[in-house]
This record gives sequence, C-alpha cells and structure tokens, in this order.
Amino acid sequence: MALFRKLFYRKPPDGLFEICERVYVFDCCFATDAWEEQDYKVYVGGTIGQLRDHYPDASILVFNFREGETPSQIANALSQYDMTIMDYPRHYEGCPLLSMEVIHHFLRSSESWLSLGQQNVLLMHCERGGWPVLAFMLAALLIYRKQYTGEQKTLDMIYKQAPPELLHLLSPLNPIPSQLRYLQYVSRRNVASEWPPLDRALTLDCVIIRMIPNFDGCGGCRPIFRVYGQDPFLVADRTPKVLFSTPKRSKTVRHHKQAECELVKIDITCHIQGDVVLECISLHEDMEREEMMFRVMFNTAFIRSNILMLNRDEIDILWDAKDQFPKDFRAEVLFSEMDSAASIVPLDMSCFEEKEGLPLEAFARVQEIFSSVDWLVPNADTAVNVLQQITVKNIVQELSPNADGNELKSEFQSTEPRSQELQPVTPPPPHHPSRNCFTVSAALSVTASPPLLPENLSTPEITNPSLKEPLVTHSHGMSSVVPPPPASETPFSGSI
Repeated sequence: MALFRKLFYRKPPDGLFEICERVYVFDCCFATDAWEEQDYKVYVGGTIGQLRDHYPDASILVFNFREGETPSQIANALSQYDMTIMDYPRHYEGCPLLSMEVIHHFLRSSESWLSLGQQNVLLMHCERGGWPVLAFMLAALLIYRKQYTGEQKTLDMIYKQAPPELLHLLSPLNPIPSQLRYLQYVSRRNVASEWPPLDRALTLDCVIIRMIPNFDGCGGCRPIFRVYGQDPFLVADRTPKVLFSTPKRSKTVRHHKQAECELVKIDITCHIQGDVVLECISLHEDMEREEMMFRVMFNTAFIRSNILMLNRDEIDILWDAKDQFPKDFRAEVLFSEMDSAASIVPLDMSCFEEKEGLPLEAFARVQEIFSSVDWLVPNADTAVNVLQQITVKNIVQELSPNADGNELKSEFQSTEPRSQELQPVTPPPPHHPSRNCFTVSAALSVTASPPLLPENLSTPEITNPSLKEPLVTHSHGMSSVVPPPPASETPFSGSI
C-alpha cells in the first residue's frame, strides 16, 4: 500500500492537471479554442491510455459539467472505457454556481469516492463554457476536504491554471464575489454543528442602495430588480423560476441621481427560500433597454440577522464597471421571517392538505427513521423495505393518540411511488463493462429500476426535482435517483 501511495505522487500523464492527490482535471478545460470532434476523441483516448499505463489498478470516476440532454462530449469519447461519468449543470439561473443541494451532492460524492481506497481516481471535465463553475467546485472540494484554507487564495489558485481571459470570455459578469460567498458557506462546514443548514423561508422586503452608481453617464440610474429561485409555496415544484420582476412601466421605477440623494429604498416583498439570484438592472430612458448593474447569489439558510450587506467588491458586476460605483457604495438587502403558517417544511405534505390535527413532529419522526438507515447495505430495495416497515399509525398515535392511523395510512399510499426516489443507487465498479457509463442527468422521475450496485459507494440524495438536479442514468437510457446520504457526515462505514 505504501508503494501504491507513492505511485500517485508521480508526474500525472499528459493531458491532465493534478489539483490534489488523485484528483485531476483534463487540461482541455483550460483551452480558449473549441476542439474538432475527432481531435478531441484522440486527445481523450490518449490521456486515458496514459493514465491506465501509469496506474493500471486505478478505478476512475469522471465528473463533467455541461448543459443539454443529448449524450455529452466526454461520454461519447469514453464510451469504450470502463468508467463512471456523472454530469452536473453548468450554472444556476445564469450564475456560474450551483445550488447548495447540488454542491453538497458533489462534495459528498467526491469525498465518498476518494475515501474508498487509494486506487480510486477522480477526473474533472467541463464542456465548453463550464470552466467558471468547474473552478468554483474544485475550490470548494479543496476547502471541504481541508486541504486548503482561505476562500480567496484557493479560488485564485484554481483560476490561475487557465488563461485569465478565459473567465472574461465565458462570463460577462465577474462571478467571483458570489463564488466567494458560497465558498464561505462551504468553510462553515468545519465549525457548524449542522451543515448545510436547513433552508429558511424568508420574505425579501426591500433593497437599500447607498451612494448611487452612475449608469446613465450623468451620475444616476433607473434601477429595477428581478429575483430568481425556488417558490417556497410550491412544495412539489422546486424548480427555480422568476419570483419577482419590477414592471418597467410601474410608477415605482424612478430615475435617481447622485446629486439629489445618497440613499434609495426599493420595496420588493418577495417570498424566497434556499438559493436565490438577485439582479439589479438599470433601465434606459426609453424604458425598454436594460443594462446590468449588479447580481448577487446567496442562500437563505446562511442569512444572519435578516440582512445581507454588500459593498462594491461583494457584488457581481461587469468586468469594466467598477468605476461606475462610488467607493462607498453599499447595497443592503433586508429580509423578514415569513409567517409561520406560510413557512414550508422541507417535506412534501400534499397528502395531508385536507386533514387536521396531524402534529409536525410526525414528519420529524419519519425523517429520523430514514436518517438512521444504513444506506450502505448492498441492496437496491433497502429503502422500499424501510417504507414497508414504517407504520404510520404507530408514529402518529405516539404523538397524537386521537389520530386515525388507518385513515392516515390510506393517505400515505398516495405517496408510495415517491418511495422509488429513496433507493440506494450508486455508480457501478469500473470492471463491469456492461455498465460502463452512468450520467448524472437532469431528469424528474424514475424511468427504470436501478441495477445491483457495489455495497461500498453511496452518494447523497438530491431532493430537488428541478432541471438543475441530478439523477443517475444508465448508458442505455435507464434512469434512477441518487440515494439519500448516510445519517452521519462520515461518508463510508465499510471498507474495500
């Protein structure tokens, strides 16, 4: 084993850049030019061939960042090899970040794979346009595994591996401020008792702008706002969408000048939860043409004291627009707690919407039962068996003796198809050529039963069924949902 560890510190094969031990990036991700299909296949094949020569016993997992539903470029190039490919999206509502749920999935999956043994190798790849989010995810992984400290230093180190113009070419706004904010979220994992914390449902009340930026050439602007994210009132549909957009012809849209005022308060009153993208846009005089002033992405679970205070270095702006903001510019985003009756518990309770008297503790008990299950058991029917063993009547009567368990049991039957989403599905070992390519794809429902999979690998659950969330898809078109996480933060209890 000591000799094997030593081998992994050898110079990586041509075509790969080593981020840390057993984590490599295809150097084509750093290229500014597009590849011809045949040249790309030759490049990928040669790189994998050298990797196999260097580490003949290695098991390889590929994470790929891409868009679209068609077979990915890397999947086509690797179709003849025995390895697993998991696709992740390239952005969240136009911002080169991913939701905390997907970030957590990526980090736990990476940690799980690398923890299984010294022969496991992780390859990172992005298709054209995916470099900004790949760079962020690599920085997040290094911080999550405590291999680097300092969000700015870590992100800068990753971005320096590619030509500086590549980020400018792929992202019209500088995404680094929002990316640093999310890296700070990841860093809190090392000090928080629960990470990531549960989403909070909040009301975004207003935005206060101090020191007016100059977007009209005369020291003023005409700001409007758009808010994107999950609607906290739609439990079954967590797909991000436009939650608020200032009507352009509204009387609230006004032209503000630096010479006339230093502070502007703009009311929004928008209910939000989880990951949110806030855009501030300046309208031209014709009330039609728009110019992006700034963008901010944040997660409500990490909001403290119901306020998010931002200076000009903490907002995503156009690369050449910094001088349009005064040095003392501030944007204060104010929130308030949503009414308790409107708050959304992160469980689908639609089956009880016409019932009364069911205590919320019952749902907490169900969550506790699921979190205590050993998801590493090598049986794809484990979750289904657990569901069959759960007696809703017992749970409810323990907390509310007057509840009718039979009635509730009949209600639970309506949710039975959703139990398929809890099946512990994981990528197959590379030595099974008949199942050599999986993809974490954007799909909503389970279209086929999962195959038998290795007992030691388990990836965390993604509960968000939006187009930004992953499922596991077989190379021959069968799909199944990734499994829930283990009860503890430790990714594995087994050994290979």
